[in-house]
Amino acid sequence: MNYQQILSKAEEYKKDMTRFLRDMIAIPSESGKEKEVILRIKEEMEKVGFDRIEIDPMGNIQGYIGNGKHLIAMDAHIDTVGIGDINLWNYDPYKGYEDDEIIVGRGASDQEGGMASMVYGAKIIKDLDLSDDYTLLITGTVQEEDCDGLCWQYIIEEDKIKPEFVVITEPTSCNIYRGQRGRMEIKVSTHGISCHGSAPERGDNAIYKMADIIKELQVLHTCLKNDDFLGKGSLTVSEIFFSSPSRCAVADGCSISIDRRLTWGENWNDALKEIKNLPSSAKYNADVELYTYEKPSYTGLVYPTQAYFPAWVLSEDHPACQTLIDAYQNLFEEKPLVDKWTFSTNGVSIMGRYGIPCIGFGPGHEDQAHAPNEKTWKSELVKAAAMYACIPKLYVQKYS
Repeated sequence: MNYQQILSKAEEYKKDMTRFLRDMIAIPSESGKEKEVILRIKEEMEKVGFDRIEIDPMGNIQGYIGNGKHLIAMDAHIDTVGIGDINLWNYDPYKGYEDDEIIVGRGASDQEGGMASMVYGAKIIKDLDLSDDYTLLITGTVQEEDCDGLCWQYIIEEDKIKPEFVVITEPTSCNIYRGQRGRMEIKVSTHGISCHGSAPERGDNAIYKMADIIKELQVLHTCLKNDDFLGKGSLTVSEIFFSSPSRCAVADGCSISIDRRLTWGENWNDALKEIKNLPSSAKYNADVELYTYEKPSYTGLVYPTQAYFPAWVLSEDHPACQTLIDAYQNLFEEKPLVDKWTFSTNGVSIMGRYGIPCIGFGPGHEDQAHAPNEKTWKSELVKAAAMYACIPKLYVQKYS
């Protein structure tokens, strides 16, 4: 492959990627409301000449290049979070903003920029005839922000698609990421007896019981397992709810949500037991359980799953990782940083549940995710498109 030619071609498409990304940003596409942005992606895939384009019953878009025996996938979730407090934005989150270097708007880094680069990576493959004995599948997946990995549970279980490896295009600052901590969404509930608030001794306050549990959770967080690569497991209380007949009554119920991050070597069963075995949880007979996600996709399909998302790590000497390292060095003539994500990705299903190797490379920065004035960098769109164009052929020729 002529790597400088690939880079030049990616630079040539900078304006097209910018326009496409800004079009996606302009379409509000929170989880469960992605239909219009999916149709816009379909339009761009048709324009650049994908060989086959499908939208599955969940609403994920799947674009194919080639028809070789090695199936390689690249994934971007195309749903976004909301905009939060509009007063924190310097620009309209959907109209966005651009200058010579950056593009601003909701989804710029997390992670519609990855989709823009993937589509034009495929265009470069077509332009420069970088085909080989592979089929490249580019997916724009839905509901990731609500339930990471659910889309790929569906793709693997129902669409019966199992690639040799998947490139996750979540933002990595154009570094190579080979793992992430897992996570769980846990609900803890306490129960009491209501009575009139003027005589609280007649009742049994569920909030006071929960207060004791919360104090012990703070301590538990400091004691969780640490891994040399992925870092420490963690937990935080993220929500609190109550039930009570009125403001003038003792609360008869209280529940909290826990965001539990799992490092390598931790599992869901032990994480639940740690909370169940807290002294106050046992004393008050608290209920500890996983949440279940069962919201419909924009197509109306409901695909329930427990809110458990396993950690995953790909070894640095794995062919998928080595392919990206080689591609990076050939394109940019320097060694890449090989690291990990702080947040969670669709890899929790692809590799965490199903053992299909994942490797990460994407435009944009992690610290832009879910932030006001979210931005990405045009130079990174170009770098990512060049990488995506190189990866399939290099893998087939050298590592498959």
